[in-house]
Amino acid sequence: MSNDESPRSGRRPGSYRLEEAGIPRSDREQKTAVPGRSPRAIEDLARITIEPDDAIEREAFERLEAEPATRRRRGFSFGKLFLGALGILVSLGVGLAVDSLIRDLFARSEWLGWAALAVAVLLVVGALGVALREIIGLMRLAAVDRERQAALSAYEANSAADAKTVVRTLTTLLSDRPATAHGRARMAELDDEVIDGADLIALAERELLVPLDAEARALVLVSAKRVSVVTAVSPKALVDVAYVLFETVKLIRRMSELYGARPGTLGLVRLTRDVVAHLAVTGSIAIGDGVMQQLLGHGVAAKLSARLGEGVVNGLLTARVGLAAMDLCRPLPFLRVRRPSIGDVLGDLTAIGAIQPSRSASDDTPRHKS
Repeated sequence: MSNDESPRSGRRPGSYRLEEAGIPRSDREQKTAVPGRSPRAIEDLARITIEPDDAIEREAFERLEAEPATRRRRGFSFGKLFLGALGILVSLGVGLAVDSLIRDLFARSEWLGWAALAVAVLLVVGALGVALREIIGLMRLAAVDRERQAALSAYEANSAADAKTVVRTLTTLLSDRPATAHGRARMAELDDEVIDGADLIALAERELLVPLDAEARALVLVSAKRVSVVTAVSPKALVDVAYVLFETVKLIRRMSELYGARPGTLGLVRLTRDVVAHLAVTGSIAIGDGVMQQLLGHGVAAKLSARLGEGVVNGLLTARVGLAAMDLCRPLPFLRVRRPSIGDVLGDLTAIGAIQPSRSASDDTPRHKS
């Protein structure tokens, strides 16, 4: 060390309070800490939205989701006039032909004429029975639609009197469903209670329709799985189209029977037309290439084999048809119960594709003979 340099005499570090030094604290430091919130349990689990595990674009999901379906009011149309007039003319022609046949048989042999007349009477009785069954089926569909509209009006108006009427009608409509027995007994116990109209309808929705909603979701999932597997292994496109149509009509019929509508042939045709019209209007009848790539090009593609990709998309289309039929057949709209979505079905459908590649990989593994 040179003579010019001298050791530095530093002081040791220390701590001081600002109040002792006469320095005021800032406003930010004077603020007290906000106490933390204690843990709480979530009462309504239906309000929780679980994000999908796979990295799928949110816009693709929004395109897949269709708005809740509503039955459209149809007025006069020239098509109905044409079909009605054609039906009357065909009926008159058939009646004249049967009358001429019976007269000819009477002229040939009296017992043949009486036999033909008896068969004609049976034919008329059978036709009246079929017509009566179709009319009753159409009336059931109309009753379900009126019940849904009345429930929505009573819920929005919070009318207790209208809500009780809606609950009684709903209980009668679902009286033959074993899954609603506990709910009907529960609603009967609350018949004399003073409850707000909106709360009463929400309670009826939870007690009477939640068990049926679980069965309806299972129907949609099973049909979507069948379509996915069949269209994935089918060698012909014609077989795919035929099976999808068959499964779609079957799903719509079972959905209507589940919620108490039980339509006939004409009612099923009308209900199917409403479902297809709703999907066509909302643009949900088909999936574009861009949406398909978004669905199958991210995390899902790692789980799916190339052969099952198309099957999963067809299964999603079938699921969308089933959800639209669920909206049209349900006696009450989705008020406080969460409506099923395509995302609920997608995970189960992709699970099929996740299992299939692993099986094929294990099958392709060469086996060494011992």
